[in-house]
Amino acid sequence: MWCRSASFILDKQQNDTVSNLRNPPDSLTPASPPPLSMPDTLQNPNPQNNISAYYQTRAAHHAVVTSDWLAQAQAAVTREPDGAPDTSVPPVAGKPFSVIDEFNSWRKQPDLAEAVAAIRALAAVIRNCQATTMMELEIELKKASDSLKLWDATSISLTAGCDLFMRYVTRTSALEYEDFNSAKSRLIERAEKFGEISCKARRIIAMLSQDFIFDGCTIMVHGFSRVVLEVLKTAAQSKKLFRVFCTEGRPDRTGLRLSNELAKLDVPVKLLIDSAVAYTMDDVDMVFVGADGVVESGGIINMMGTYQMALVAHSMNKPVYVAAESYKFARLYPLDQKDMAPALRPIDFGVPIPSKVEVETSARDYTPPQYLTLLFTDLGVLTPSVVSDELIQLYL
Repeated sequence: MWCRSASFILDKQQNDTVSNLRNPPDSLTPASPPPLSMPDTLQNPNPQNNISAYYQTRAAHHAVVTSDWLAQAQAAVTREPDGAPDTSVPPVAGKPFSVIDEFNSWRKQPDLAEAVAAIRALAAVIRNCQATTMMELEIELKKASDSLKLWDATSISLTAGCDLFMRYVTRTSALEYEDFNSAKSRLIERAEKFGEISCKARRIIAMLSQDFIFDGCTIMVHGFSRVVLEVLKTAAQSKKLFRVFCTEGRPDRTGLRLSNELAKLDVPVKLLIDSAVAYTMDDVDMVFVGADGVVESGGIINMMGTYQMALVAHSMNKPVYVAAESYKFARLYPLDQKDMAPALRPIDFGVPIPSKVEVETSARDYTPPQYLTLLFTDLGVLTPSVVSDELIQLYL
């Protein structure tokens, strides 16, 4: 299982202590479970329980926001491009609000990350909540966050995004307002701001990484990452001359999808089988990968095969760059590959497999920080050793 950090455990103990002080246990009356306002939303719509909903329903992979982050984001992205599509999700008349329905509505947008969809859904919870006190509002928001995290417990970015949203929105001076309506308005404003900056994170990362891509370089990528695609797209639009080696990304062939997108941009691209990483690494100048999650050690959780690619690159003195949004920073500390929560996906080898043959269906692996060079995030360009410090700042 995952190893939680010491700071996480201390926070949990403090929260439990505060909860006990507010609601002292009554030894004469048996405790009754709290009523569930959203019983149907806790169920995972995934009919195959042995397959992670993250990989079955989303083939493409895709905190407290500090004042520095807000300033950096606004400076990097001054305005939305002309003709940008409306990303609002219209409410359905006569239908009771459901955070899972809202989340699924946002997920239909192909360029929106799953964590950002959850952030948008939680912002809608604040707008639609019928609570009359801040305590009731915070309880409803916590229930909605837990519902989203239970929707797919294997998704690291989904859990991290919900946790960071809760930390950012509820740790505000708005809670000290005497007027509930003013406090709620402030929470809605902060929630919308968090969502907007999260949506812009990909473009900020693309801009920060441009100084590391030089003319004539060869870049190796693994799988399909929307933030890596944005980095390469920005470099191509800047008229930089480079070529890309894409691994096939079996079994779902996500690398094939990325190679198709790069071909549309007229970027020279070569498609490799996954086992040809070491064979072609001599011709590579750098490796660029995305991440499903960034953990406290500075390592990353990503698509299966990232670890072996980083090992090969490290042994041949090739830099390994990671592009990841800060809402994927998770308070987790895996010690090795077996510490990861299982995220399974179906694998089709194209031929019948004997029933006595065991098939490895894990979808992701853990890459330790010593094999990574830099992490490009919307918080800035970080070394792996700085990630733990940034996580502390995000959760303070």
